[in-house]
Amino acid sequence: MAHKKAGGAKARQGGNVAGKRLGLKVTHGSIVKPGQILIRQRGRRVVPGNNVGMGKDFTLFSKVVGIVEFKNVSRNKRKVIVNEQA
Repeated sequence: MAHKKAGGAKARQGGNVAGKRLGLKVTHGSIVKPGQILIRQRGRRVVPGNNVGMGKDFTLFSKVVGIVEFKNVSRNKRKVIVNEQA
């Protein structure tokens, strides 16, 4: 009997996992409606600004009808703002 484990061949199989469709859903200057998703992300890479909410999975969404604007906060942080339309 062999007393050595298989060389990890089984451990590496079955690695095809569906993509989670993360990322930017609207661009700078786009008009958005309330509840519309702006960004899906893991962690707080982009932070919410005025008229933007954050879901429990860090999804950013619009709270009002308006125009999307992105601003750099620091070297690796950005802020999303929705400027309200009249």
